[in-house]
Amino acid sequence: MAYKRLSRTDGHRKALLRNLATSLFKHEKIETTSAKAKEISRVAERLITTAMAGDLAARRQLAEYITEPDVVKKLVEQIAPSFKGRTGGYTRITKTRVRNGDAAELSRIELVR
Repeated sequence: MAYKRLSRTDGHRKALLRNLATSLFKHEKIETTSAKAKEISRVAERLITTAMAGDLAARRQLAEYITEPDVVKKLVEQIAPSFKGRTGGYTRITKTRVRNGDAAELSRIELVR
């Protein structure tokens, strides 16, 4: 299996990853569980690579995955050009703390600038 199930159904997992990706590109950093951070890192790397093309087809592919049109615009016009010299490694995951309620390990995922 090439991905983690995250204890969710297919539709729920896809919606979760779409929302996390949208939030990551909107705020440029988010705090979530370590397992979710690792999965969203894989998704974000692929989306940024797609955004580097910058053409209409790339925008349409991104719009299928990212839930907010203004975030697609930000990704193509601001975020992707800042990674022009890089071939990967667009995100950084840092372990932050353990959540009090359920002792889940939390991590911050952010875009490397």
